[in-house]
Amino acid sequence: MAAFRDAVTTWAAGGPGEPGHRAHTLAARLPVRTAVLLEGPSDVAAVETLAACRGRDLAAEGVCVLPIGGAMSAGRFAALLGPPGLGLRLTGLCDANERRFYARALERTDATGPGFFVCTADLEDEFIRALGTERVIALIRAEGDGRPLDTFLNQPAQRDRTTAQQLRRFFGTKKGRKIHYGRVLVEALGPDRVPAPLAGLFAAL
Repeated sequence: MAAFRDAVTTWAAGGPGEPGHRAHTLAARLPVRTAVLLEGPSDVAAVETLAACRGRDLAAEGVCVLPIGGAMSAGRFAALLGPPGLGLRLTGLCDANERRFYARALERTDATGPGFFVCTADLEDEFIRALGTERVIALIRAEGDGRPLDTFLNQPAQRDRTTAQQLRRFFGTKKGRKIHYGRVLVEALGPDRVPAPLAGLFAAL
């Protein structure tokens, strides 16, 4: 499945014909039935972590989870993976303010399936609201990031932001931090605290 994901990513980036042929071959061999389109690697980390927590092997189920590199790429990936291309079911997560890109992608490709599940701001925002800001801060400190967090919160630019907004911004201040906390925050969720968009996505897979 990792090879298929790499082939699709190269194909979507405009690589020569070989990635497209390889993607078709791998899709038939696996076989793949559903593509979960996510904006970035932190969302992938969260989805894969929740799958592991629930004892699900998405690859074995024919589900490919892949980052598309931003909402504006939704149309390109939908064309390659949906009815015009490999004919897979399409689903995924999107942010509310970028919903139009995903809706347009589904409409243009006549894609079938459950559609995309919408986060109010983004997936980190959903986790913060589900866990509460105090719990999230405790998790950050438990991961050894207490000092960087304190330094960040003392910056003048953060004074007029809510705690939730500050935490969302903090996760994006260092390369790899959003991916790391995508796993940490999911692992901290109880079964009844999974945010609605993520719960909806898993129910549709």
